[in-house]
Amino acid sequence: MAKKLSTSSRKTKSVPAQAAAEPAPEALVWRRKDLLGLDELSPAEITHILDTAETFKEVSTRSIKKVPALRGKVVALMFFEDSTRTRMSFELAASRLSADTLLFTSKGSSVTKGETTLDTARNVAAMGVDIFVIRHGQSGAPHLLASNLQASVVNAGDGSHEHPTQGLLDIFTMRQRLGGIEGLKVALVGDIAHSRVARSNILGLTKLGAQVTVVGPPTLVPAAIASMGCTVCTSLDEVLGEVDVINMLRIQFERFGGGLFPSLREYSRLYGMNGQRLKRCKKDVLIMHPGPINRGVEITSDVADGPNSCILQQVTNGLAIRMAVLYLVSQGNE
Repeated sequence: MAKKLSTSSRKTKSVPAQAAAEPAPEALVWRRKDLLGLDELSPAEITHILDTAETFKEVSTRSIKKVPALRGKVVALMFFEDSTRTRMSFELAASRLSADTLLFTSKGSSVTKGETTLDTARNVAAMGVDIFVIRHGQSGAPHLLASNLQASVVNAGDGSHEHPTQGLLDIFTMRQRLGGIEGLKVALVGDIAHSRVARSNILGLTKLGAQVTVVGPPTLVPAAIASMGCTVCTSLDEVLGEVDVINMLRIQFERFGGGLFPSLREYSRLYGMNGQRLKRCKKDVLIMHPGPINRGVEITSDVADGPNSCILQQVTNGLAIRMAVLYLVSQGNE
């Protein structure tokens, strides 16, 4: 509880004339009906989402884990790609905001009969949906729906483009564990070429003042990614002792099949995070992974389950971030 100032102490504290003349910063009013990527957001908007998530984080600690923020609203979860944690996280987030949910998966749906994504979404929208959460293998699919539907659209991962809520929950976790983002040195390690998580992390972190280095074999790190404001490095060992955060990315075999590095054993030897490498890092380095983990390849179990890891904390924070995003886009569409 804040300690009250005595009357005498309040009288002795004078406000400098210059400070008194400065206008108070205006509170940000959220006006976006969609969340399609971090590329379109300002630093203030990203911070606003993080701050809103702080308020929703407390809901998960209550005995009754629900608030009425989206009571009467309908959230459609449209997953055209397989997903476990992202779908469940959005579904639980909508439930905790008291929204009704519709779950759509492409397997066995009208899509397999030839219906387009947009026609499917229009038919679902006709049932009175307020918010679409969409994951799709094609980059830009959420943007197509957002420009053709009155309902809000949240991108839950599109192709190799962006995964904005994963980027936000990663940044939220860094801020929570390390106290701030500006000035942090962050390494993103692994399959950068196919990672929408990497793009959202780079966009969000650099906007908030962090220094980002992407690390991986040349075949999985496109040189053009440096144009996003990050540094490119092909040696994990070179950056180990310099960074505050190491975010290990999953190798996305489903997007390239194989052949971009000689073997998993060699990849693990050169780019895997293990106990020996951890000893060469800063003592309080933060180890992250968006999951699912390929244990023994991208990261060994002693590191994944060790004290520097915040992998499960990322999952917990994902719920608060998705509650914040669903709440904000609903406000922006009113």
